[in-house]
Amino acid sequence: MTTPTKTAGAVTIAAGSADTEVNAREPLAELFRDLRTSPRGLAGREAARRLIVYGPNELARRTGRRWPGELLSQFTQPLAILLAVAAGLAWAGGTPALAVAVVAVILLNAGFAFVQEMQAEHAVDALAAFLPATARVIRDGVRAEIPARDLVPGDVLIIVEGDRVSADARLIGGAVTVDLSALTGESVPADRSAEPAEVTGSLLDAHDLLFSGTTCTGGEASTVVTRTGMHTELGRIAALAQRGKAQPSPLETQVRRATWIIAVVAVAVGVAFLPIGVWAGLGWSAAINFSIGLIVANVPEGLLPIITLALAVGVRELARKGAVVKRLSAVETLGSTTIICTDKTGTLTENRMTVTRLWLPGAEMDATGTIDDPRAAILAAAAAACTSAQTPTDAQPAGSGDPTELALLRLAQHQGAAVPPAARDAGRRKIFHFDAHLKRMTSVDEMAGVVAVHTKGAPETVLPCCTELDEPTRRELQHTIDRYADSGLRVLAIARRVLLPGEPALVRRGEAETGLTLLGLVAMVDPPRDGVAEAVASAHRAGIRIHVITGDYGPTAAAIAHQVGIGRAGGRIVAGDELDRLTDAGLDHLVGGDDEIVFARASPEAKLRICEALRAGGNIVAMTGDGVNDAPALRHADIGVAMGRSGTDVAREAATMVLTDDNFATIVTAVSAGRRVFANVRKFVLYIFAHAVPEVVPFLIFALSGGAVPLPLTVLQILAIDLGTETLPALALGREPAEPGLMDRPPRPRRTGVIDRRLLLRAWLLLGGVSAILVMGGYLYTLMRAGWHLGDPTGPGTALHQAYLQATTITFAGIVACQIGTAFAARTDRASLFTIGLFRNPLLLWGILFELIFTAAVIYTPWLQHIFGTAALSATQLAIIAPFPFIVWGVDEAARWVARRRTASVPQGASRDT
Repeated sequence: MTTPTKTAGAVTIAAGSADTEVNAREPLAELFRDLRTSPRGLAGREAARRLIVYGPNELARRTGRRWPGELLSQFTQPLAILLAVAAGLAWAGGTPALAVAVVAVILLNAGFAFVQEMQAEHAVDALAAFLPATARVIRDGVRAEIPARDLVPGDVLIIVEGDRVSADARLIGGAVTVDLSALTGESVPADRSAEPAEVTGSLLDAHDLLFSGTTCTGGEASTVVTRTGMHTELGRIAALAQRGKAQPSPLETQVRRATWIIAVVAVAVGVAFLPIGVWAGLGWSAAINFSIGLIVANVPEGLLPIITLALAVGVRELARKGAVVKRLSAVETLGSTTIICTDKTGTLTENRMTVTRLWLPGAEMDATGTIDDPRAAILAAAAAACTSAQTPTDAQPAGSGDPTELALLRLAQHQGAAVPPAARDAGRRKIFHFDAHLKRMTSVDEMAGVVAVHTKGAPETVLPCCTELDEPTRRELQHTIDRYADSGLRVLAIARRVLLPGEPALVRRGEAETGLTLLGLVAMVDPPRDGVAEAVASAHRAGIRIHVITGDYGPTAAAIAHQVGIGRAGGRIVAGDELDRLTDAGLDHLVGGDDEIVFARASPEAKLRICEALRAGGNIVAMTGDGVNDAPALRHADIGVAMGRSGTDVAREAATMVLTDDNFATIVTAVSAGRRVFANVRKFVLYIFAHAVPEVVPFLIFALSGGAVPLPLTVLQILAIDLGTETLPALALGREPAEPGLMDRPPRPRRTGVIDRRLLLRAWLLLGGVSAILVMGGYLYTLMRAGWHLGDPTGPGTALHQAYLQATTITFAGIVACQIGTAFAARTDRASLFTIGLFRNPLLLWGILFELIFTAAVIYTPWLQHIFGTAALSATQLAIIAPFPFIVWGVDEAARWVARRRTASVPQGASRDT
């Protein structure tokens, strides 16, 4: 790919056979000429042609050469190092065949892990398709929204607050404030406008240029695209085109630490029993093989890649349900969420505003019908003038912009005072965009030859800007506002001031928002979303509290919150000014209780303070947001949740999770999925760890008997179990459906690990212990039935050798049979298997079928018998191990039944061991 050549502001772009030299700083008339475009934008066919010539507007990613390093890193894992030690011991002990087998295991395990990690990475990368970056452009003279990758030089691009700038562009109208830190590292926002200025300095300092990768933090402007893709300033910075190394999740860190512990213990046990075996008369060769067997038996091959795959599967499932998670680790964190801080509008509600009531001085009326009072038309026209939304078009059937502003445009049209967006924009003299602190927006507009200031916003911020309001009127206004709010209506105050002829232009906000005349109040309804009440109830059953943080009026937000089940009637409402007066200690005390609070008229800084206070109390916080100023709170929360539809690019960049449907219910769905993923990780860790005991016990009996009891299991048979029969059922347990009651439990504590004392006792003592007793019983029974006595030789050429081969095969097959019982037992942590159904996980059934086929092949195929030291079993011998799965599962089922009875007997409110 070619790169731009920059000289004195000129850029030569070579694309195919077309060379276009554009000086982004030349006069606008010449720039339009050189780009062969106009303020009306490109024609659709011309834009399509340029897309072919210049290519998509995206950065080239050079990731194809990462795989060698990723593959080599698999050989530095603790378990790989441990197996390498075992291979070295086998070679030193004079058993090269065993050493080769162990090396083959290392290669297979590394290859499996590498494939799974690459698949997990691709799963996350593919999520970009769920949320393609978009850009607002003018094509064929009509505003449209297109994928940002389809931008081409010459496009007229509209930039508004919260947008990520998608290409290098020159301003042709309006003014914006932009964050250039992605290019310059400077955190202070810079002002950019289309006003003429002297052309000096570098391109990045130019007051009329915008650059790809920067973000608009305020204002609105129209621009013409000058460069796209790798030809932008961002494309020239090679470091920004490189991908950073993903950090392991806390779950992966815990398991990695556990595998190191397992490795150390395995080596310590192997080394410790080496002299014991020699002392018992085994000889050095047999003792070394015994130590290798202990090491291999303790290695849970495939544990880390299975965890990575489980997290990646969770990410994909969440994406299908409307929650795009940008990091694998977030899936795990979601499951331990204790607090959800949610917006109201668009999250709890549908964000589909409809004006239902109007208040005019001395009158109140239904806005759903036509109103005869001419003041209603004046109010509706003023409200529509103070907007920047766009009415529906063929390209945008639902319109674009803030739903509140769309409702005001519909109101004006319904009252016969329509303000077409094109006429509104043409007559606009000045605009002061909505300010999150002031809670109002103001525009200076010329309509029908009259220049007027129009202001809309929260009543408590607009009324102080108005004159001629006596005390009775103020009391009536407050009574009306409270009445509307108690009904769940959102209330806006509309005011204006007509400028006198010759009055100087208003350039400062403070000059414009004074001396206003109140025209009236507009009340609109935004009904709660379907399914939100059920989601709130589910969150409450899961022990999750929900706080509402909104810029809306307190009683309005409280009414909506109460409708969906958040808080209680008459619950605590904390207004923004009250919150500002609270000290940090006071805020910690406020959020430390069990109440659900509505924080009204909250500023973005307040969101950050609330988040910090909740996290200081040990909570796992999920915080929603959609605006530019929400980004700090989204970054600081454990799970930042941005809105995919209504949210700004800045918020989506800062968030950990993006909701493609903007629905609160999706957050609760994500929490449930996070809990299920964590529970499934514990299930297959339990399953894998349980088999270490029946694999280790035979070696211990062999060593402690000084060889009098022949070795019940060979190292190659262990490898056949760990790699041949164990992996697929473990993968299937990672796809297990949610256990009943999973969302009826309190969130797990922040420091709870995936491997805890309860899991180890269940794996090693209960499941592993029962399995070890069964397989050793089958082994000894088979030998003794053939006439074996303690110390009798069983080597090749002896009378008992065939019986010994069958006995070791019984041990091998018995462990596989116990694996099947363990797999079914591991499907539930507390509930009975019968409550979830035997056949709800078809992947597990297929995994068990493969397990049985593989085991039969090892037992009955002659050339595999020679490799693994097995012998064919008779029907009677198979009947010995047939009950093993039912015994293992039955003992665990009984233990879970006892645990449920004990838990049920604990008085409500008393502490219990979970």
